[in-house]
Amino acid sequence: MRTLVQAVMAILLLSFSIQGHSKTVKLKIASMAPKGTSWGNALEAMAKEIRKATNKKVRLKLYLGGSAGDEPSVLRKINSGIMHGGVFTGRALGDVNGDVRIMEVPFTFLDDRKKAWFTLQVMNKKLFNEGFEKRGFKNLGFFEIGKVYLVSTQKVTKIDELKGKKIWSWSGDDISASLITSMQLVGVPLGLQDVLTSLSTGIIDTAYASPMGVLALQWQTKIKYLVDYPVTYSVGALLLRQKFWDKIPTDPKNPDKDYRTIVRNIIKKHVDMANQRTVQENLDALKAMKDQGIEFLNFPKDSITEGRKIRQEVIDNLGGKLFSKDAVKYYNRVVGLPSSVTTVDGAIAKIAADIEAEKKAAEEKAKKGK
Repeated sequence: MRTLVQAVMAILLLSFSIQGHSKTVKLKIASMAPKGTSWGNALEAMAKEIRKATNKKVRLKLYLGGSAGDEPSVLRKINSGIMHGGVFTGRALGDVNGDVRIMEVPFTFLDDRKKAWFTLQVMNKKLFNEGFEKRGFKNLGFFEIGKVYLVSTQKVTKIDELKGKKIWSWSGDDISASLITSMQLVGVPLGLQDVLTSLSTGIIDTAYASPMGVLALQWQTKIKYLVDYPVTYSVGALLLRQKFWDKIPTDPKNPDKDYRTIVRNIIKKHVDMANQRTVQENLDALKAMKDQGIEFLNFPKDSITEGRKIRQEVIDNLGGKLFSKDAVKYYNRVVGLPSSVTTVDGAIAKIAADIEAEKKAAEEKAKKGK
C-alpha cells in the first residue's frame, strides 16, 4: 500500500513539475519611454527575444510612452496587482527605494560620467539591491539617463547668478526641492508636457534634463543657453514585483528550461546595449545643440566650490529622510575612493578594510586615553 501511495505521489509531483514548465507567464511592463527611443527599443527587443528563447513560456506585454499612466500611477497599479513591473526614474524610483536617490545628489560627479556609473554599480551591489528586495521588488537593471544640465533662456556666468531664476520643478520631488532652496531659485511646479510652452511664455526661464532629454522634449527650440557644468547624474531602473518574478520557472539542472536565468541574461544584455547607446546619444545631442547655436556657458572654479557647499546642504537636508544615513556614509566612501580602485568587488573590499582600520585606530586611541 505504501509503495502504491509513493508511486501516485511521484506521478503527481512530476505532473505538477511539467505543468509548471508548460504554463505561460505573462508580465505587464510599463515605461514612459516612447517607441523608437533607446529604452523603448531595448524593451521591445528583450520582449521579442524572451518570447523566442523560452518557447513562449514567458511573455512581456509592454505599455510604452506612458500608455499605462505616469510612473506613480504605474507603481500604484503594480502594488494592486494590475501591472507587474516598469521602468522607474526620479521620484517614483525613490518611492520604492529612497536610498537610490543618493545618486542624484547635485554637484557630486560634475563631468565624470564613468565615476558616476562605477559608483552606481558599487552602491547597487552593497545596498540598493538589498533595499529593493526588502520592499518586494526585483531590480532587473539600471538604465542610464546620464548627466543632467541646466538649460535657460537667460545667460548666467556663475552659480550666484542663478538666484531668483524661475526653474521648472517636479511637484513632490524632494531632491529638486532641496536643490532649488539651496540655490535660491524660484521653483515652478509643472507637468513635463507644460515645460516647453512655459519656456516660450516666460513662466519659467530655466529647466534641467539630460542632453538627449532636451532634444526629445524639443526644449532646444526655446532655450538659448546650456550650463556646461552638469548639476547631477540620473538613472532609471527596470523593476518587477518579486512575487511575479518568482512565477517564472527555474531549473538550474536543465539550462534549456531554466527560464528565470534565461530571462535575466536577456534583460541584462539589452539593458547594457541601451546604456551604451544612451552614452553616445547624449554626446550627439550636445553636439547637435551646439551646432544649432545654443551657447555653452562655463562657470568659474569658485562655482565648483559653491556647488560642493550646495551638495552638502542637500545631503544634510535629506539624509535620514529620503535616503538613509548609512547610504550617505557608504556613498561618500565610494565617491572618495582613489582612481586606482577599478572593480566593484575591489571597491567593497577597500571600504571594508578602511572601516576595520578606522575601528582599530579608534580602539587604540580609546585605550591610550584611559
